[in-house]
Amino acid sequence: MKNVKIISTILFYITRVVAILYLLTTLYSLVSLLTEWSYFTKDNGKYFTICFPYTETHFLVGENNWGYKLFNFLIPIGFYGIFFLLVSNVFNVFKQPKLFTKYGVNQLRWFYLANLTLPWLTILLASIFAGKIEEGLEWVAVIHFFLGVFAYFLAAIFKQGLQLQNEQDLFI
Repeated sequence: MKNVKIISTILFYITRVVAILYLLTTLYSLVSLLTEWSYFTKDNGKYFTICFPYTETHFLVGENNWGYKLFNFLIPIGFYGIFFLLVSNVFNVFKQPKLFTKYGVNQLRWFYLANLTLPWLTILLASIFAGKIEEGLEWVAVIHFFLGVFAYFLAAIFKQGLQLQNEQDLFI
């Protein structure tokens, strides 16, 4: 179990940093889109680019219409920030001294619910309001679906383990 704690601790910090970077990128993109700071258009306004702060080095590029900017750009980046935050919380469960806890079951539940709903919600919103979705996004949603199903089974195992642990504690 010591190896699991070491690996989960390392992965916790990596995924937490990635989550923070995604969320900061979402916030920076939102500020840039609303204020046009570090924001440029190209190809006669067909595309936009967001540059790294205080530079003219391209950071993010997309189509220059609000449907795309919101539903194919900001929301997916923000959802991946949430995804990595939830992943880091799951890794945090495995580094705790006690494995089967209510906290662990809740973190797994949030993780599988997000993986089962958010990708499909993103596709639905993008197809309704932007008129199209990015190529390959359906496959990403299918991968998240299977990840959500796997996390659901893991949450069920953790819930059963928690019940057994609580029953055992009552006998002692």
